[in-house]
Amino acid sequence: MASILERNKNIKPKNKTREEYAEDALYREVWEEVNNDKTIEFLKKYSRQLIGGALALLIIITGIQIGVRTHRANQIALATNYETALENVDANALAGIAENSSGAMSDLALFQSYLLSKDINKLQELADNGSTRDFRDLAKMHIATLTGDKMTAIDLEKYLSPLDSKSSPFYYTSRLLVAQKYLSDGNRDMANKILDKIISDPDCPGVISGNAQMLK
Repeated sequence: MASILERNKNIKPKNKTREEYAEDALYREVWEEVNNDKTIEFLKKYSRQLIGGALALLIIITGIQIGVRTHRANQIALATNYETALENVDANALAGIAENSSGAMSDLALFQSYLLSKDINKLQELADNGSTRDFRDLAKMHIATLTGDKMTAIDLEKYLSPLDSKSSPFYYTSRLLVAQKYLSDGNRDMANKILDKIISDPDCPGVISGNAQMLK
């Protein structure tokens, strides 16, 4: 602070004496020793925690790297097995891929396994435990078309009730199927209520709306 004031007054700062330089050097040496002692003391006191933390970090980083490589290798292997199963038209292999994978890959493999084997149990498994809503709803639609004749219209509507929402990609298709079932059961009033709802919906695809108009 003094040196700044002195510069402002155009006064040269006072030169230090040899004793003052020696005093400063001794002060720095003592300060460094104190800091070194404190550092050593800190390291000794917390050595276990520091070593443990470093090891934990190393384990985490190593685990992440191994996990990423393993995940990529597994995904490549699954994709290869999937392509091979399709080329060989192997329903059992596809079912195995569904069991050992997850998400949409598992659902797709299980659905394609059903298409090859025509085993309705695979559809039921997909409808009950599929990872994605799209495939669960798709499985329900297939089951409804396969077994709908054995159901009453009320039972069919109840079975397809999870699809009675625009968040389902099969909302309009399922509503049309239920309306057809009510017509086949002779309940035209209930069928028309559903058909009118489909026809008046501006978001309804043209093909489904046209089919609904033909059924009225």
